[in-house]
Parts: sequence; structure tokens; C-alpha cells
Amino acid sequence: MSFPTTGRPAAELLQSLRQRKQHDVPWAEGRVFAYVYDAGPEAMRLIGAALDLYKTENGLDPTAFPSLLQMENEVIGAAIDLMHGGPEARGSFTSGGTESILLSVKTARDWARANKPQITRPELLLPETAHPAFFKACKYFDVKAVTVPVDPASYRAVPERMAAAVSDATIMMGGSAPSYAHGVIDPIEHLGRIALQRGVLLHVDCCVGGMVLPFLQRMGVALPRFDLSTPGVTQMSVDFHKWGYAGKGASCILYRDGDLRRHQIFAWSGWVGYTVINPTVLSTKSGGPLAACWAALNHIGMDGYLKLVRTTQDAAERLRVGIRALPGLRIVGEPMMNLFSFSSETIDLFALAEDMKERGWFIQPQFGFSNSPANIHLSVGASNAPHVEAFLADLADCVRDARPASAAAPKLPSQALALLAQPMSAALLEQLKAAIGLAGEGLPARMDPINHLLNALPAPLRDALLIEYIHDLYRPA
Repeated sequence: MSFPTTGRPAAELLQSLRQRKQHDVPWAEGRVFAYVYDAGPEAMRLIGAALDLYKTENGLDPTAFPSLLQMENEVIGAAIDLMHGGPEARGSFTSGGTESILLSVKTARDWARANKPQITRPELLLPETAHPAFFKACKYFDVKAVTVPVDPASYRAVPERMAAAVSDATIMMGGSAPSYAHGVIDPIEHLGRIALQRGVLLHVDCCVGGMVLPFLQRMGVALPRFDLSTPGVTQMSVDFHKWGYAGKGASCILYRDGDLRRHQIFAWSGWVGYTVINPTVLSTKSGGPLAACWAALNHIGMDGYLKLVRTTQDAAERLRVGIRALPGLRIVGEPMMNLFSFSSETIDLFALAEDMKERGWFIQPQFGFSNSPANIHLSVGASNAPHVEAFLADLADCVRDARPASAAAPKLPSQALALLAQPMSAALLEQLKAAIGLAGEGLPARMDPINHLLNALPAPLRDALLIEYIHDLYRPA
């Protein structure tokens, strides 16, 4: 595409956008188990109207747009209330869970620089189930990620292993409530005791659980402790744009002791222009997502969220029961909320995901890593609940006709095997990409043959290949 020389009518452009959306996953039909969180048409209309009302307001300067400051303080206050933080707690509204975790790691690094100057190579201690955003933060902020294997049955962090891995360079530990892949809650209370004993910070990644677990507690569900009231927990990330059903992107980072947040904020007046003061990563940021989040929280309210959580929890349990009843499938770990994964030793899972996609369902395959087998992940939302039986019926048909796992054993082409022995280089990655089928323009019709080959590769090489693939996929049209 070259730069447009003349403008086109608005109606024509909107029609073009509608046509392009036809190739995306059909999330409005309740058949997508990832990425999209839909609380129903009334809430979606409100979110759209709030986004539109604040689409040009800029969160860069609260003195220019005090309404954004007021809304952020109210949204963060609501999150602190949910997470049982005290009057000293503080937080910031962010664009998503990744930004929240980036800020948390940056804060921990700068806190350590101020309070533990003897640490020159800071370390972040994580269970292997921790979200990739932590590793992204470590790459960005020059912090060393140290990972610890989790329990092979429950997939929870093992406190004794975590304690043994704390070093003199550890600045923070991480835990999940729950981890995304398996929906499993780490033993946060035990990790908190370790953090207090060793004088390190503790971040609880509650991005996917923050707008579910507090309501489960109010419903009387017995849960392990996970929030800001847990001794040793110093900071948390909570997403509103997942099960808070707010518009993208809406998340927050919370601190038990608000003084810690000072290490998060950036200020710069040492130039000829206006003074820059940024609590979060972004400088200019639309007020739309914040306004939409504020509107969603106030529209749905405690009663509404309790109803949504009951609906999704019931749907998730019906799905787990139905999946356990299918031959060859098993639930991975011990999930406690509305997201989980299932695996199989006898069925080709990557092909199963593609077969279900051909029937109009979008489910998320996950590669095997460490003691976690390849699996399929489901995030169950309110819009999925009416379609549980239809999903299970199609899944049963696909399982009945599924290709055996033995027939799908990955066979790397001889060309690829020969290339693996060579030193890593950009040219080698290009050749490997072609050898396993990642070359060419556009997206493949089916991903299962490629997923099998990628699943067979070591994670670092897999990542390098995927970087090359994405680098090539996003090119000027």
C-alpha cells in the first residue's frame, strides 16, 4: 500500500473494515475460548460509548484532564478494595497485564538499587509456570530470570524449591493466582513467608484471576490466600479487560505499601520542552480505555460480577466433567477457576485444535515444556456458557475421529536435522524456517503440522524461529 492520495468516503471505509473482520475469529458467537471477554450487548454498547466519549482525551497530563485522574483514582481504589489492601496501598492504571508486570519488575530493580546497592546483577525468581511478561521485563530491564520447576502433578510452585533458589542477588519473587496455562494457584502464603524471611519483594500475577477470585471468595469457595492482605505480598497485577469485561486495554499494578510506587514513576525536566512525568510506561495514552473500565465496573457492580462468575464457573465445571468423560483426554493440574487445559497421550492435540477450528471453535494449543505436556487451553467466559453442550458434542465427534498421537510423531526433515548442527545465524534461521514450513506469505491454512515440528524443537530455537516468522509476517502491504 502506498500512502493514500485522496480521501475516501466514511461509509465506504467502514464497509471495508466490516468485510475484513469476516476473516477474524467469531467471538460474538461465543465460540472463542481466548482473547475476547464479552459480558453481553448492553455492557458492550456502554464500553463502546465510553471509549468514544474519551477517545481524544490524553492521560499524559492530569492537570489538563482532571476527569481522567478522578476516574483512575476510583478504579484503583476499587481494585485495592477487592484485593484487601489497606489505606497505604497505591496503584496505577495500565494498558494490560504485560505493562503491569513490566512496571513491577522495573520498580523492584530500582528499589534494589536504592536499598541493596551491593547487588549489581539483580535476579527475579520465578516458577516455570510464570507468564512470559516477566521474562520480557527481565530482557527490557537487564534483570536475570531464575526459574524453578513446579510440582509435576499440581503444577504449583514448590515453596521448598523456591526458598532454596533465593540468592544474595534475588530482588523479587513471583507467583501466580492463577497461572494462565493451567489455571492453578501458586501457594502465595508460603511464598510470602519466604519473601519476608529473605527480605525480597513478592509479586502476585493476578492478571487473569483478579476479577474472578475475589468473587469466588464471596460465594464461599475455599481458596488459598493470594491478595494484598497476605503477609509478604508487596505488589500485584490485576487485569480489568479479562474477566472484568472492560474494553482493551485495562489493567493495574497495585502496591501494598504505596511508597514502593515511587520507584515506578519517571520524570524528566532536563530538556528544552515541557516536563515529562509518567507514572506508567506510556506518555500519551488515550483516556478511552480508562473511561470504559470505569463504566464497566460501575455498570456491572458487585452483584453483576457475582452472577458472571457463577455463570463462568458453572460452565467451566461442566466442560471439565464433559472432557474427563471423553476417552483419551485428561485435565492438566488442579484448576480452581474458569480457565484450564487438557492433554492426551493418545490423541493428536494439535490436529484436534484445527479440527475444532474447522467447526467454528477457537481453542488454544500450547506447546509442551519441562514437565508440562502439550495441551489445549480454554478460557471460559460468560458468552461461552450457553454453548457448552454444543462444544462438547463437536469435541466428542472430533475426538472419535482424531488422529492417534503416535501417527503425529514429529519427523524433522533431514534438511532441518542437518541444519541444527550448524552455528546459529540469520541465514540458518531462514533455511530452518523453510525446512519446517514457516516460509511463505500469509498464515498457513492449518497449523498442526508446523506446531508438531515446533513442539519438537528446544524452546530457544523455537523462539528464534518464531521471531523470524513474525518479523517476516508483519511487512508493508
